[in-house]
Amino acid sequence: MSAARFLVRGLVQGVGFRWFVARQARALGLTGYARNMPDGAVEILARGADGATLGRLEQLLARGPERARVDAVERYDEEDDPVTMRSFDIR
Repeated sequence: MSAARFLVRGLVQGVGFRWFVARQARALGLTGYARNMPDGAVEILARGADGATLGRLEQLLARGPERARVDAVERYDEEDDPVTMRSFDIR
Protein backbone atom coordinates (compact mmCIF):
# COMPACT_ATOMS: atom_id res chain seq x y z
CA MET A 1 0.00 0.00 0.00
CA SER A 2 1.05 3.58 -0.68
CA ALA A 3 -0.11 6.69 1.15
CA ALA A 4 0.19 10.42 0.55
CA ARG A 5 -1.00 13.61 2.18
CA PHE A 6 -1.94 16.50 -0.10
CA LEU A 7 -2.54 20.15 0.75
CA VAL A 8 -4.47 21.98 -1.95
CA ARG A 9 -4.41 25.77 -1.89
CA GLY A 10 -6.45 28.36 -3.77
CA LEU A 11 -10.21 28.84 -3.95
CA VAL A 12 -10.97 25.32 -2.70
CA GLN A 13 -13.47 25.81 0.11
CA GLY A 14 -17.15 26.42 -0.50
CA VAL A 15 -16.97 25.19 -4.11
CA GLY A 16 -17.59 21.44 -3.70
CA PHE A 17 -13.91 20.55 -3.68
CA ARG A 18 -14.10 17.89 -0.94
CA TRP A 19 -17.06 16.21 -2.70
CA PHE A 20 -15.10 16.25 -5.96
CA VAL A 21 -12.11 14.66 -4.23
CA ALA A 22 -14.25 11.96 -2.61
CA ARG A 23 -15.87 11.05 -5.95
CA GLN A 24 -12.50 10.84 -7.73
CA ALA A 25 -10.78 8.94 -4.91
CA ARG A 26 -13.58 6.38 -4.66
CA ALA A 27 -13.50 5.86 -8.43
CA LEU A 28 -9.75 5.19 -8.17
CA GLY A 29 -10.29 2.70 -5.32
CA LEU A 30 -8.55 4.89 -2.72
CA THR A 31 -9.37 5.20 0.95
CA GLY A 32 -8.77 8.19 3.24
CA TYR A 33 -10.39 11.56 3.77
CA ALA A 34 -10.64 15.18 2.65
CA ARG A 35 -11.12 18.02 5.13
CA ASN A 36 -11.09 21.81 5.21
CA MET A 37 -8.20 23.45 7.04
CA PRO A 38 -8.45 26.71 9.04
CA ASP A 39 -6.08 28.49 6.62
CA GLY A 40 -8.42 27.92 3.65
CA ALA A 41 -6.62 24.88 2.22
CA VAL A 42 -8.05 21.39 1.82
CA GLU A 43 -6.09 18.46 3.25
CA ILE A 44 -6.38 15.04 1.66
CA LEU A 45 -4.99 11.80 3.05
CA ALA A 46 -5.19 9.01 0.50
CA ARG A 47 -4.15 5.37 0.53
CA GLY A 48 -4.05 3.02 -2.41
CA ALA A 49 -2.46 -0.03 -3.91
CA ASP A 50 0.31 1.86 -5.69
CA GLY A 51 1.96 5.21 -6.26
CA ALA A 52 0.60 5.50 -9.81
CA THR A 53 -2.96 5.73 -8.50
CA LEU A 54 -1.94 8.44 -6.06
CA GLY A 55 -0.25 10.24 -8.95
CA ARG A 56 -3.52 10.17 -10.90
CA LEU A 57 -5.34 11.64 -7.89
CA GLU A 58 -2.70 14.38 -7.70
CA GLN A 59 -3.40 15.29 -11.34
CA LEU A 60 -7.13 15.46 -10.63
CA LEU A 61 -6.53 17.63 -7.55
CA ALA A 62 -4.57 20.11 -9.67
CA ARG A 63 -7.58 20.43 -11.98
CA GLY A 64 -10.30 20.47 -9.30
CA PRO A 65 -14.02 20.94 -9.91
CA GLU A 66 -15.35 23.63 -12.23
CA ARG A 67 -15.92 26.34 -9.59
CA ALA A 68 -12.55 25.87 -7.85
CA ARG A 69 -9.27 27.64 -8.55
CA VAL A 70 -6.27 25.54 -7.58
CA ASP A 71 -3.11 27.55 -6.98
CA ALA A 72 -0.91 24.79 -5.57
CA VAL A 73 -0.92 21.10 -4.69
CA GLU A 74 1.67 20.00 -2.14
CA ARG A 75 2.32 16.26 -1.84
CA TYR A 76 3.89 14.52 1.12
CA ASP A 77 4.44 10.78 0.83
CA GLU A 78 3.47 9.09 4.08
CA GLU A 79 4.34 5.88 5.82
CA ASP A 80 1.34 3.62 5.45
CA ASP A 81 -0.50 3.54 8.76
CA PRO A 82 -1.32 0.04 10.02
CA VAL A 83 -4.87 1.22 10.78
CA THR A 84 -6.80 0.46 7.61
CA MET A 85 -9.42 2.93 6.46
CA ARG A 86 -12.33 1.22 4.74
CA SER A 87 -13.66 4.13 2.68
CA PHE A 88 -12.95 7.64 1.51
CA ASP A 89 -14.66 10.16 3.81
CA ILE A 90 -15.39 13.86 3.93
CA ARG A 91 -14.58 15.39 7.27
